[in-house]
Amino acid sequence: MKSLVIAEKPSVGRDIARVLNCKQGGNGFLEGKDYIVTWALGHLVELSDPESYGDQWKEWKLETLPMLPEKLEIQVIKKTGGQFRTVKTQMCRKDVNQLIIATDAGREGELVARWIIKKAGVKKPMKRLWISSVTDKAIREGFSHLKEAKEYEHLYEAAVARAEADWLVGLNATRALTAKHNAQLSCGRVQTPTLAILSKRAEQIRAFTPRSFYGFGMEGAGVFFRWKSKNGGSSTFSRAEIQEVEQRTASGAAVVTQVKKKAKTSYAPKLYDLTSLQQEANQKHGFSAKQTLNYMQSLYERHKAVTYPRTDSRYLTEDMTDTLKDRVKACQAGSFAPVCSRILKSPIKGNKSFVDNGKVSDHHAIIPTEQGVQLNELEFGERKIYEMVVSRFLAVLLPPCEYEQTEVTVECGGELFEAKGNRICKPGYREVYGSSEHLGANDCSDDLDEDDGFGGSEESGTSRFGKVYQKSLPAFEKGQTLTLSGGKITEGKTRPPQPFTEATLLAAMENPVKYMENRDQALAKTLGETGGLGTVATRADIIEKLFNSFLMEKKEQYIHLTSKGRQVLELAPGGLTTPELTARWEQKLTDIAKGRAKKKDFEAEIRNYTVEIVNEIAASSKTYKHENITGKKCPECGKLLLSVNHKNGKMLVCQDRECGYRKHLSRLTNARCPQCHKKLELVGEGEHQRFTCVCGYREKLSAFQKRKQEGGGGVSKKDVARYLNQQKKEAKEPLNRGFADALAKLKL
Repeated sequence: MKSLVIAEKPSVGRDIARVLNCKQGGNGFLEGKDYIVTWALGHLVELSDPESYGDQWKEWKLETLPMLPEKLEIQVIKKTGGQFRTVKTQMCRKDVNQLIIATDAGREGELVARWIIKKAGVKKPMKRLWISSVTDKAIREGFSHLKEAKEYEHLYEAAVARAEADWLVGLNATRALTAKHNAQLSCGRVQTPTLAILSKRAEQIRAFTPRSFYGFGMEGAGVFFRWKSKNGGSSTFSRAEIQEVEQRTASGAAVVTQVKKKAKTSYAPKLYDLTSLQQEANQKHGFSAKQTLNYMQSLYERHKAVTYPRTDSRYLTEDMTDTLKDRVKACQAGSFAPVCSRILKSPIKGNKSFVDNGKVSDHHAIIPTEQGVQLNELEFGERKIYEMVVSRFLAVLLPPCEYEQTEVTVECGGELFEAKGNRICKPGYREVYGSSEHLGANDCSDDLDEDDGFGGSEESGTSRFGKVYQKSLPAFEKGQTLTLSGGKITEGKTRPPQPFTEATLLAAMENPVKYMENRDQALAKTLGETGGLGTVATRADIIEKLFNSFLMEKKEQYIHLTSKGRQVLELAPGGLTTPELTARWEQKLTDIAKGRAKKKDFEAEIRNYTVEIVNEIAASSKTYKHENITGKKCPECGKLLLSVNHKNGKMLVCQDRECGYRKHLSRLTNARCPQCHKKLELVGEGEHQRFTCVCGYREKLSAFQKRKQEGGGGVSKKDVARYLNQQKKEAKEPLNRGFADALAKLKL
């Protein structure tokens, strides 16, 4: 008899099959003497569509709400139905007497396998493989210590409770809003609080009142010295005070009063989890969260060059330390070769700064695999992301950076001036990043003092007049005299918080505590422990959904609420607009998973809450108004079209939610203007398509392609074809992706 192992993804299934010596290939499974290994493709089974419960829910009508089936059923996802049939066939084999659940070690992983088994109707003894990494050693140890599946019954109940709660609350609220206002409106436990975060930032910006502040600086011995106030700051809100400083120091005669040198150490930044990688990729390369995830998925699945991307951990497990050497060897391509060679000269050991079993839950941090990749095989985005992952991985294996920080204080006319500089003694991990990055400003380590610069705090709007760091300072001695010159009063204004970028919005979703309506410490702690709004695997999709639903838009790199987004916040039930709902749910789901609470009690509460929000929406006297309506009529239904700013361009869409007509007016491309090098927009249709730029540059698409063929600047035919194909694809997709996703029961 054989045991059937069910993994969550093909790549993990193949790793397990290799360790278990399952070499006989099948369509969607691998077989050996004692084991058969098969896999899901993520979820193969989902909660059933509302329409499957009866004709009353085939149409979106307010009078048929709330939708409260006596029992929520599950259905096979059509797109991956073939793999479900493969898994079911293997489970039903007469020579299979045991199932081993080997999906991800976590709540969602448990749900993936249990729903497949339940839908297949198979009742055979079950074991559970519970491992946090998929190295050969971890797999062998895991199979030698298989656990009883019944130990995870409560975890499964918590997973089902979460899925059913999102179905009941999200779909009912979305249908109620849509039917009530006859507009494509959607809301949910995660996406609506995300809109509220954007709204609060916009309000902070509107309410902010700038204040002028002043500073003063002078030069001497080739060094810039900044005035230091009596309270230790470098600026003042009093123009009169700074003018007095200028007058008192007019002679320029100065003496060095203090020279302080301090040996300091800077440690490598932590390894990436998905969120930190998405944030930095957005800051460095302008990649959206979704783009970064797509590049990572390609590197993971197609090139097998990096480990599993959807992780919320920044640490490795102890059993992985034996693999570090082979991973370094796999990174020796291109500019990484010298650093890799240096690392390989000594034994590679892990330490608590990046190896800690206690800080790894479902998956370890993102690092390169032992397989490696040819850099010239990677697309531009893939290569940039791969280089980021490799750089961070090599950095943690190198010693810390040792440097000397020098502070020089001089006195002139009774006023103190200060200059600071850093001199690298041993570059350590900074060797990975090259000499272009110097200590002081924008250092990726928490150990270095930041160069705050001239300006105001983005978060509080308070004045600050930051430190100026030279790469190094010439030798100064206490008592030395020098002449300061070039004195100049500088003026700045305190700045309001900046609008969110994708990077900062991801950070806010991960840690939304300061956006809570009340500061309940228990709820705040729960949000911190459970990862905030959404999960590391779903936040990119949530952001894309909000763009595609036209609830928010991007202006340059900044994200802003649309009129539609602001109105959804006003129309949605109050409880759905704050992170507190997620925190309360997570508290109760944790109790269910640990056997301290009953699933049926949570379900009863959710059903009551569903009735409340539907009644609240139905009874509301608030109305929805299209504020972006145009004078152009829809060619299909005759209603007036709406003008919307899509994430990557401008569109006309029909206001009738059942029509679905759309027309692209322009699309922002990755093609660069040959004059100012900004991204170009592709506008027009057919033979009249042309590239345009904000600087005034214009060129027909055909001329652009011809110039590229002849060796000039521009875009390739491949790039242009990709944009045109994407345009055609989007034209066939549902107008409101967030709306369509709600129907598909994606996480709301």
